[in-house]
Amino acid sequence: MTVTGLRTGWTRRKPGWAVIARKEFADHILSIRFVALLILLSLVALSTVYTAAGALRDVAQNASGSAGLFLRLFTVQAEPIPLSFMTFLGFLAPILGIAFGFDAINNERAQGTLSRLVSQPIHRDDVINGKVVAGLGVVGLLAAIITSIVAGLGIVLLGITPEAGEVARIAVWMIALVAFVGVWLAFAVLCSTAMRRPSTAALVAIGVWLVLTLFGGLLAQVTADALAPVDAGDPVSILDNARLEQSLSRVSPIVLYEEAATALLNPETRTLGLVTFGQIDRALVSDLSLQQSLLLVWPQLVGLIATTIVIFAIAYVVFMRQEVRA
Repeated sequence: MTVTGLRTGWTRRKPGWAVIARKEFADHILSIRFVALLILLSLVALSTVYTAAGALRDVAQNASGSAGLFLRLFTVQAEPIPLSFMTFLGFLAPILGIAFGFDAINNERAQGTLSRLVSQPIHRDDVINGKVVAGLGVVGLLAAIITSIVAGLGIVLLGITPEAGEVARIAVWMIALVAFVGVWLAFAVLCSTAMRRPSTAALVAIGVWLVLTLFGGLLAQVTADALAPVDAGDPVSILDNARLEQSLSRVSPIVLYEEAATALLNPETRTLGLVTFGQIDRALVSDLSLQQSLLLVWPQLVGLIATTIVIFAIAYVVFMRQEVRA
């Protein structure tokens, strides 16, 4: 068999979803929305890290060997910006998933190209699978670029380099970030599959994001007060109410990401639950290793990945049951 025949045979055996993903990934990279989101996140990274580095510069000079000092670039907040880079990214990252998923299916249907895609010698589910894989790939690329900007600026401003353990923590945090954005990507694809117009899908996805971001804590508090009323004279009822509120708030993927990011980027974090004064008094002050931090945030990571899979499975079933007309 000639080389041309080998290449042709390899191309024919290539999975259909990989072909769709490669094409969609290239379209995303060359799109205006990718450039706009990259500029937006870069500005956020530069501004927050620059102010954090100014606050950490004196600490770096006096304690250049402090454990976790480089990671504080991601978590420290300083004036005039009231939020850290980790918090800002937790607020803005869902926009990435929504931007690359709200028109994944309905835009193809509106342009009349969906029937052409499913008429190709590929399986029908390869269309939605390839689009989701491409979206996750673009999100991972953006996360890598923004993290590189933060790390490079931190090295220049602080004059220190991250240790191997800090690099490993940042890598695991990036995985948690992609899983967090994957939840919103899957939800945006679900909206794109269930709704005919891209504008409607975008409005619904953005509305749910804003409600969970701005009012998720309030909804959890109101529900906890209704299910477990607080008796001012009973400490047990106060503790039960706080535990229920925390459990309800973890339904939101935003809370799961914030807890995972806090534990991964701050080795001093020893617990993500409620702690009594007696437990604080008996606790030893020490940093956790990466393995211990992973054990601490493992439920949050599993929750983010499982939520992404469940939402995508719903979108998959809806898409496979829809009728596609030419």
